[in-house]
Amino acid sequence: MRKFLDKMSELYYEGTPAISDAEFDLLAEKHNYNQVGYIVTDAISHVYQMYSLQKCFDITKAPLDINSCIVTPKLDGAAVSLLYVDGNLELALTRGDGIQGRDITDKMRMLVPTEIKRTDLIQITGEVVAPSSIPNARNYAAGSLGLKSLNEFATRPLRFVAYDASPRQASSYEGTMTIMKMMGLRVVTEFDCSDYPTDGLVYRLQDSVEFERLGYTSKHPRGAFALKEQAEGVETTLIDVVWQLGKSGVVSPVAILDPIEIGGATVSRATLHNIEYIRDLNLEIGCRVSVIRSGEIIPRIIGRVEK
Repeated sequence: MRKFLDKMSELYYEGTPAISDAEFDLLAEKHNYNQVGYIVTDAISHVYQMYSLQKCFDITKAPLDINSCIVTPKLDGAAVSLLYVDGNLELALTRGDGIQGRDITDKMRMLVPTEIKRTDLIQITGEVVAPSSIPNARNYAAGSLGLKSLNEFATRPLRFVAYDASPRQASSYEGTMTIMKMMGLRVVTEFDCSDYPTDGLVYRLQDSVEFERLGYTSKHPRGAFALKEQAEGVETTLIDVVWQLGKSGVVSPVAILDPIEIGGATVSRATLHNIEYIRDLNLEIGCRVSVIRSGEIIPRIIGRVEK
């Protein structure tokens, strides 16, 4: 399963995902897969690491005081870093594994200012996005960065939207956004995303000093998180729980459900992950449960429905 998830991660970061985000998250959780990004063979290092965001599905369980945060849309495109040295765009990289990425400087010169009024070194991070009207807009944006033809790339309706800068530019996040806007960049705090795909909301501490004080885990900043939408569940009855042996040799519980229809498909079984998941949801035979199809494919119980 790890090899499969490695491959799915590689395809995602190359812009050609084979499964949905929800499906990947579900499998990663089940198999305790924590790898972020993938190994880039023709890699160049980011000056500052590009981190992913901790995910939260219930705002009441937010890891931060949301009253101290600024909220922005979580754009669904391809993450990119821009390196300006002495005011000149010297290097642009895909996210890759967050530590290294592929050189896309020639393409990004068509989307962002090539010169800014600075005399230091600054790394700007942001998202390359395509309009929602384009099928699979995220894949389209990421795939565009891999095009060999600059002429073809120039015809594509792409936008770069900045959402961070390193080193710290101001004492507040909004202050940083203002500085980047003065550089001639689109910024996420002011970007009209109504015509572009989003994947939830980003909560980030407004106080940049406090954000830096909290620091980072190996994967995430502690001063920000992504609030992801949870699909509305359909109610049914938990009839039984059986245990099955997976191809990886792991024995896991599966819920047997009173059949229901979700998204045009009949669902009679759902994953339960492990015994702790069952205990956390306080499930028992005969109780009413709420079920979703993660990624509109994999059935999953998300909670017990109290009478």
